[in-house]
Amino acid sequence: MIELRLPDKEFTVLCLGAHPDDIEIGCGGSLLTIAKARAVTVKGLVLTGDDARRNEALGALSRFCPGADVEITVHGLPDGRLPAYWGEVKQMLEEAAVGFEPDLIFAPRPDDSHQDHRLLAELVSTVWRDSLVLRYEIPKWDGDLGRVTHYFEVPPDTALLKVDTLDDCFPSQRSRSWWSADTFLSIMRLRGIECRRQYAEGFVVEKAELVL
Repeated sequence: MIELRLPDKEFTVLCLGAHPDDIEIGCGGSLLTIAKARAVTVKGLVLTGDDARRNEALGALSRFCPGADVEITVHGLPDGRLPAYWGEVKQMLEEAAVGFEPDLIFAPRPDDSHQDHRLLAELVSTVWRDSLVLRYEIPKWDGDLGRVTHYFEVPPDTALLKVDTLDDCFPSQRSRSWWSADTFLSIMRLRGIECRRQYAEGFVVEKAELVL
């Protein structure tokens, strides 16, 4: 595989999610791996969530970034209605960008079938133009998993830790039919096959500069 290396130094990461658990499902294994290998500052922004879901999100990101300097903000916009709050979403992103130019951003894909994910994805590149953006994927009944362009290897023990930590951090989701260890491990296994690793998370990179 051709390698695209992250900075070999302390760097900053921005994690964006439309809903509590989006970030952790989409890139939790990568976050756990990065936090173990590098000194990182992590900022999280979640746009929706009632009180119970908000509390889950507030505690989860630190669990997925052990040892990192973590700050997270969770807003309370209505789940499933973000396109009707375009102006508010744009303002929230603009406020998060003040004085913060991250080295790496994790965000949803613009072709995601969920309207909340899609709006957030579309606005990210209008706010941050000089950061590497890795677009994560989230399994759902729409069946919208597609091709990815980049892979982040997740060691087997970290893949299992991701699954256990998801279950521990988001008890409100355990009753959902798709929420299971098999779901999360199978996607990481599939992406691992594609990059000749046991487990990996897949991302889409829309724009990057090659530097000699």
